[in-house]
Amino acid sequence: MTNSTGVEGVENLSDAAWLQNPGLYTLGGYHQQSRSYQMYFPVPLQKVGLQDQLTMDSYGTDTVKDLDQTSEEEYATQSKLIKEFITIPSIDKAWIFNSGSGPQAMVAMSQANLLANKRRKFMLSGHISKESSNLSVNFHWAPFPVEMTGASAFAPSPSGLKLLVVRNPDDKESPTKFEIWSSSQLEKEFHIPQKVHGSVYVDGWFEGISWNSDETCVAYVAEEPSLPKPTFDHLGYYTKDNVGLDKAIGSWKGQGDWEEEWGEAYAGKRQPALFVINVDSGEVEHIKGVPRSISVGQVVWSPSSKGVAEYLVFAGWLGDKRKFGIKYCYNRPCSIYAIKFRDASSGSDEPKDDAKEAFPIHNLTKSISSGFSPLFSKDGKFLLFLSAKTAVDSGAHWGTESLHKINWPSDGKLSESTDIVDLIPVVNCPDDGCFPGLYVTGLLSDPWLSDGHTLMLSSYWHSCRVILSLNMLSGELSRASPNDSDCSWSVLALDGDDIVAVCSSPVSVPEIKYGKKVVDPAGRPSWQWLDIQNPIFKSSEKVTSGLSSLEFKILKVPISNVSECLTKGAKKPIEAIYVSSSKSKENGICDPLAVIVHGGPHSIAPCSFSKTLAYLSSIGYSLLIVNYRGSLGFGEDALQSLPGKVGSQDVNDVLSAVDHAVEMGLADPSRITVLGGSHGGFLTTHLIGQAPNKFVAAAARNPVCNLASMVGITDIPDWCFFEAYGDRTRYTEAPSPEDMSRFHQMSPISHISKVKTPTLFLLGTMDLRVPISNGIQYVRALKEKGIEVKVLVFPNDNHPLDRPQTDYESFLNIAVWFNKYCKL
Repeated sequence: MTNSTGVEGVENLSDAAWLQNPGLYTLGGYHQQSRSYQMYFPVPLQKVGLQDQLTMDSYGTDTVKDLDQTSEEEYATQSKLIKEFITIPSIDKAWIFNSGSGPQAMVAMSQANLLANKRRKFMLSGHISKESSNLSVNFHWAPFPVEMTGASAFAPSPSGLKLLVVRNPDDKESPTKFEIWSSSQLEKEFHIPQKVHGSVYVDGWFEGISWNSDETCVAYVAEEPSLPKPTFDHLGYYTKDNVGLDKAIGSWKGQGDWEEEWGEAYAGKRQPALFVINVDSGEVEHIKGVPRSISVGQVVWSPSSKGVAEYLVFAGWLGDKRKFGIKYCYNRPCSIYAIKFRDASSGSDEPKDDAKEAFPIHNLTKSISSGFSPLFSKDGKFLLFLSAKTAVDSGAHWGTESLHKINWPSDGKLSESTDIVDLIPVVNCPDDGCFPGLYVTGLLSDPWLSDGHTLMLSSYWHSCRVILSLNMLSGELSRASPNDSDCSWSVLALDGDDIVAVCSSPVSVPEIKYGKKVVDPAGRPSWQWLDIQNPIFKSSEKVTSGLSSLEFKILKVPISNVSECLTKGAKKPIEAIYVSSSKSKENGICDPLAVIVHGGPHSIAPCSFSKTLAYLSSIGYSLLIVNYRGSLGFGEDALQSLPGKVGSQDVNDVLSAVDHAVEMGLADPSRITVLGGSHGGFLTTHLIGQAPNKFVAAAARNPVCNLASMVGITDIPDWCFFEAYGDRTRYTEAPSPEDMSRFHQMSPISHISKVKTPTLFLLGTMDLRVPISNGIQYVRALKEKGIEVKVLVFPNDNHPLDRPQTDYESFLNIAVWFNKYCKL
């Protein structure tokens, strides 16, 4: 479970005036004539003619009721401000290349495009100059970024002299486009038809685009070609001779066999398969020898050496029996595989002949239940990989990770068994102030310092994200980002021994930082962090003003009801990030408090910038962002203490954090709201049932409200069993009456009779993780009780509710809903 528009285009609106017009707000509701939920674009109120032109037939009864209760001025004011926050750009990736004139930086960024309901992708490049005398660093950015229109992914070559741009089609008929760019022009363009493969996987587990060392080939993961489907002629007769018949008048394609998919975010996607394209000829080779039971991803090339076989190394997930949802789920068994691409024994550098028998596939990690993110050491002697074996073995959808290595044979001859060496083991109960375990999710394509054995990576450390340095020879692990910083840091790229990173906090937008390596008298490295010229974020005056008075701190909250059966790590205090305005201290009056609970439950809300939460802070809300036990970043003992106790231990942790804030004088107990999505929505609806007098308003995004009704229709039914019982072996496709009783007992709906809190629900019709019926059932039960409820349904959104228009409208309505009951 994760933290947590329906319209693709604009019609009947003159130009783009609504983005600048002060009289805007969004309408949504149930369309009586078409009997469906619909979304409506924000339109100028004066053009709508509110009192005269809105009718129950055109907008639905709920919308008219809301308009009577909420002033159009507030929607207008809030819509202008949230637009400024939603459109703040994000830093996605970065690369550093060394050219004749010195290092060059290339930064990939994205920005919400509200009109198109998509995200713009663009590149910003710059030259890096250094002054050795005073350790200063200057970034000379290009005057403007370059938009990568229609680009699905881009991958610079190892030398930085070529850039691969992938453009996936918007439909299932058009070809995928591969473009090879040089520093000054488009060199080659190849169109890959659907009969070769479908769209390239560019995000999630199956993402994988990798150049080989001599930059002649690119390996990548894409949808395998469509399986043949039955064809029927104009008389309705089945025919085997279907060549060209599918386009004949009166003929049609049958549906074919149903195939399992990988759930949320992968609906409609075909099996991921491995391909290699020759960047000179454009010839595409489908790598044979990988069974269909293995879904491939994260491909890399083995080290290149004359006379040595060249391999493709990749992660593979088994899906031969049942494909559970894999998005956000690290508990799916996976291994590192290798398959030969070139046969060195023939003395030829040409790819293998398709007519020959496929090379055998090698499982390199048979002795461990999880292996992903393969990466070769700089000298090619070792293959590193991450493992989420604690998640796979226990059943938690995410757990504390570990880092391992295996020796790579210099002669290119792989053996049937490999010895796996632990580099960073799982941490169960960290000592105070010490490393709490690894929570990485992925590695840079080139994370090595110049010594070849020091690895740089980013990981969660309690409520922050930090940059770590691992010496593979000594095993020493140290913190490269500032020890005294409560901000979140992520490494973007390496410039020799220096680090290009991004840093942000709940009250500061992301900024690029430059870390200069220095060595202490004992020979230990550390990094001196420098601010650089940063033209990337030109925040508006409204954003700057809204953030200027904000501050944050991390609260240590003692847990209540400590049980003797708890492990040592599960008895330690939890953390909550408290965000507030300095102006409220001057006035001596507490701002209303919004309690934020993350999803998962095995996830984390880090001390980093969130556009939507910063927006709530800027309009007068203090935030209490709770990392309850079960969150990442605190060791495996604390994480594993929650399964089997959801709806009780996590609820008590949140209530302890709220009471702690009230006791410290940080919150007014009469003005507290709560907001969460997915498992955070599970907690939100639990909290308003178990503490009915605590919260004046609530908002739940795709919430889990009833495990008993969810288990049969979600893409992760195993999650319901594990979190309810704390035992992965209890899972079955046919829950017993006892199972259903336990699911109901542990669900928010079991406390529905006590709920008093007015609640806003935000639901996505395309959600496979927590299908919309789960929220609708709870909504109807609240309405039956006469509780005030508002529901927004987004017809084309899945679980995260993160498309630009959806993000915009969700938090606009959350703000107005909270304001209504907090009397701002």
